[in-house]
Amino acid sequence: MAQEESFISHLVELRDRLIKSLILVLIMFGVCFYFSRDIMLFLSLPLYEAMPPGAKPVFLAGEGAFFTLTKVAFLSALLFSLPWVLYQAWAFVAPGLYEHEKRFALPLIMSSVFFLVVGIGFAYMFVLPAAYKFFFSFAEGTGAEIMQDLQKYWDFTLAIFFGFGVAFEVPVVEMLLVKLGMVTQQQLRDVRRYVIVGAFVAAAILTPPDVLSQFMLAIPLILLYELGIYLAGFIKAYSRKPEGTESDAAKAEPSTSEGAAAGTSADSGTGGAVSAAPAEPIAASASASGSPSASPDKPPG
Repeated sequence: MAQEESFISHLVELRDRLIKSLILVLIMFGVCFYFSRDIMLFLSLPLYEAMPPGAKPVFLAGEGAFFTLTKVAFLSALLFSLPWVLYQAWAFVAPGLYEHEKRFALPLIMSSVFFLVVGIGFAYMFVLPAAYKFFFSFAEGTGAEIMQDLQKYWDFTLAIFFGFGVAFEVPVVEMLLVKLGMVTQQQLRDVRRYVIVGAFVAAAILTPPDVLSQFMLAIPLILLYELGIYLAGFIKAYSRKPEGTESDAAKAEPSTSEGAAAGTSADSGTGGAVSAAPAEPIAASASASGSPSASPDKPPG
């Protein structure tokens, strides 16, 4: 009954945490939708800077503007609400964690948000301008007039933001793998040469086919990999489990087994004494019954 009540209380708390997170997301969505035009203009600055003089981006359909602004507002609301949502998740799981687990989980959550924002900022400031300058220079070579659709621009921008945000989570993945014991720092150092090759291959696939864009993604990936090796060792030492916990538990187990063995031997000794006690009255009764039977066998005097 107590376990069922505890389970229900956890479900109630989880529901409350989800409701609080959803309320803030909806509030932020309303605010971001009100400023969606300004947000869209801010996100379109790399496009405006890369376009030829006199050219302006367009919407090919009226509904494209509405859906694009709605998507911009919703994703902006999620990004702005992310710290609060992660705090609610942390407040739900923290009471069930040990102290050394808290010292690992909290920096992991904070670093994941930090690297996500850094990856998006890097893509916005460096990757998008370089990519669209390449696109427009390639298009101008054909002699065609450029009409850039803002809806397609946002779809491409969202894909770039997502790719760089995930790519910049490399240190977080390394910290998690080292903490779980799946790899060691030395193993991460040993495969460094393969990671460098893989970073340039990934950059060649994800970026426009020019050397500058490839280096702009490959070099940060390599630096982030090196940073992850250092942070993995630091976070593992910082969140190490106290050694006294295991030793005390190991000491407690033999003492418990010894006590149980002593109790068993005591019980067996007591039972032996009880079972041996009736032997004396039996012997006494046998001797008593033997003495009267011996008197009739005497020869008459």
